[in-house]
Amino acid sequence: MSTPQTPATAPGTAGGPAAVIVLAAGKGTRMKSKTPKILHRIGGRSMVGHSLVAARSLHPRRLAAVVRFERDLVAPHVLEQDPAALIVDQDEVPGTGRAVQVAVEALDAQERLAGTVVVTYGDVPLLTPEVLQKLVAHHEERGNAVTVLTADHEQPGGYGRVLRDADGSFREIKEAKDATEAELAVTEINSGIFAFDADALREALAQVTSDNAQGEMYLTDVPLLARRAGRAVDALKIEDRWEVEGANDRVQLAQLGAHLNRRVLEAHMRNGVTIVDPATTWIDVQVRIGADVTVLPGTQLHGGTRVAQDAVVGPDTTLTDVEVGPGAHVVRTHGSGSVIGAGASVGPFAYLRPGTVLGADGKIGTFVETKNSRIGTGSKIPHLSYVGDATIGEHSNIGAASVFVNYDGVRKHRTVIGDHVRMGSDNMYVAPVTVGDGAYSGAGTTIRKDVPAGALALTEGAQRIVENWVVEHRQGTAAAEAALRAQADGAATAGDVPGQSTTGHTTAGHTTEESEQE
Repeated sequence: MSTPQTPATAPGTAGGPAAVIVLAAGKGTRMKSKTPKILHRIGGRSMVGHSLVAARSLHPRRLAAVVRFERDLVAPHVLEQDPAALIVDQDEVPGTGRAVQVAVEALDAQERLAGTVVVTYGDVPLLTPEVLQKLVAHHEERGNAVTVLTADHEQPGGYGRVLRDADGSFREIKEAKDATEAELAVTEINSGIFAFDADALREALAQVTSDNAQGEMYLTDVPLLARRAGRAVDALKIEDRWEVEGANDRVQLAQLGAHLNRRVLEAHMRNGVTIVDPATTWIDVQVRIGADVTVLPGTQLHGGTRVAQDAVVGPDTTLTDVEVGPGAHVVRTHGSGSVIGAGASVGPFAYLRPGTVLGADGKIGTFVETKNSRIGTGSKIPHLSYVGDATIGEHSNIGAASVFVNYDGVRKHRTVIGDHVRMGSDNMYVAPVTVGDGAYSGAGTTIRKDVPAGALALTEGAQRIVENWVVEHRQGTAAAEAALRAQADGAATAGDVPGQSTTGHTTAGHTTEESEQE
């Protein structure tokens, strides 16, 4: 199966940098949300979740996340995504320089850092493991004290500008609010992502001040201070500026989400998946799809969804944490936490709730809702039914408009249907109840008691007819007038119909009331 993104790797693998520091302390006021900025999601993960996956791909010996605002929400989420992470609290001193300084101090308190330290951000979700690996390789191969990741940006806006000497070598980073007009015209931006030598970082941070327009300790002062100390400072420019784009508001979040989705779709298509309309298809980064799957327009695949080879999904289908078997067809369906077997058919307009397991070659049809139910191989629930808390055996058929009555107002109860069962339309199964193998039921049956194998279950009640009720009780209505016309037409033609008596009883092929009396 294809998957578009490298999964997180185990912590502490030998050969990686000494540490990665993920800065996750920002307030994110422009999101205008009660949810912390870095917890907003794209592609099925929070922004900081994407950052942690990329960071962990470097196999760092240690990983730290610096938090401050909304700590009670951010810190548990970081640990959920990466249980081995060290949570570091930033103090009242503002700025990225101070955030990195407190992280270095916390890591040093465990064991003094030595070697490469990578700094990245919790709101840069499109940064790939490959780019981080290139940054570390470039940094270590050249023996740099500082290496900054940069990119050209046609609208650099509030990004810090990367200033170079006449020979093209790196000189310094100038924050936008401190830059001159000439410096603001530069299009090469600082991504904020660095690789540092631990000793050089520690030494430069001790000299950083808050003497600037923002009154903050800038991490971007470190390259200039290291250069003045005679250390090697360099910049690695990447081609795709989306790799280092951050999201400060909902507009930027949507832009990043759309770009990530395009990246995911292209990866699947290059791996042999047909996506008919990429403009209306959304697939999360953790979804896996087999070869020769067809994804039709209006489809969304979320969470841990898995789609096996030759399946067809869509149109207008949303699946979350659903496993789709080889060759299955899923049409206009909303499903979550379910399993669809090989060759099975689902929809249109089906609702699969968690715990649904549909066997191979089975069918969940039009306007059917299922929940916490196992439906065996070849069994079918074709239309207009609710199946909850049930086990249905193999090659059984549930008639249209059937309801599994599973709730008594206090507890849920289970219904068991055997193999090769044929149940009539408009049946009610009042759980707990069991229907044995090979049993049948008639239309309109309410199953309140267990049905033995091979038995026919019926709920019979005589049909009552009240002649002329509409004519007498709904006088003047369209229905009454239609009935009177039909009665008049019937009286006029009854004597002309072959095989019919003047009393309206058919004699051909049926036993009449009169013949029984004889």
